[in-house]
Amino acid sequence: MPELIAVFTFIGTFLLILLLYNFIFKERRRLERRVVEIVGRRTPTVREQELKTPLFKRAVRPLLAKMSHLISKVLPAEKEAELAKKITGAGAGHKIAPRELLVFKYLAAAGIAACLFISGEIGGKGTVQAILIGFAGIGLGWFLPDLYINRKGSVRKQEIEKSLPDILDLLTVSVEAGLGFDGALMKVVEKTRGVLSEEFFIVLQEIKMGKSRVEALRDMSRRTGVDDLSTFTGSVILADRLGISIGNILRLQSGQIRQKRRQKAEETAMKAPVKILIPIVLFIFPALFVVLLGPAAIQITKYFLN
Repeated sequence: MPELIAVFTFIGTFLLILLLYNFIFKERRRLERRVVEIVGRRTPTVREQELKTPLFKRAVRPLLAKMSHLISKVLPAEKEAELAKKITGAGAGHKIAPRELLVFKYLAAAGIAACLFISGEIGGKGTVQAILIGFAGIGLGWFLPDLYINRKGSVRKQEIEKSLPDILDLLTVSVEAGLGFDGALMKVVEKTRGVLSEEFFIVLQEIKMGKSRVEALRDMSRRTGVDDLSTFTGSVILADRLGISIGNILRLQSGQIRQKRRQKAEETAMKAPVKILIPIVLFIFPALFVVLLGPAAIQITKYFLN
């Protein structure tokens, strides 16, 4: 009962303070809105612009960058390239560097291990059990970032595979309407949203900065790691070199990708009857046997006991 009274007292005090704040500053907020409507918004200061940036960019990432210099000599080049490939495939290349990710994995492993060890000690576990729980936390903290990045990369690839046929149709219509391939890519960027549209925008930016179309398309296929997109970029590069009509290539690629998607759906549908046998055998059949054979088993048991 005292806890309930304390909760209601806290809620009432909070609502009273909120009501007083709204009553005192209501006129001031109305004047500020009126000034903004007439004069316009003022230019934010440098400090306000810095405070608008996320906390991760302002505080966490600089700390990770400083700590990453400590392990720069320890991290092999092959491991760094592998981490960079994973990060790029997840679409987080501009957010975190491979060395920063490695530092984050070390911190996560140490932090989760410490939390689990302290929880074990507080929970009354023995010292040996708490240490074992802490070691389990090390593995958990080490592999969780990898699982998150792999999951993000998988979702990103699925989104690209899903949107690729529709975007190819739009590219085909744009090219047949008289636009060049670069102009068709720009039209796709303007009319669509998603991962593939962002990749096409990066391709256009790289072409504007002086990179050739062939190199920009190959870099896009390497970044995404989607087989269908790699086939599309290879066909476009080959058509560009041989002078083949890009419109015909785009139409053929769109049809092939749709047919491949249809075959995958049929393959998944054919696997469903086999997969459904597992829950049937493990859960449904035993329940049916109990219902059907249970009364007979009871009668047989009574007969032999009597």
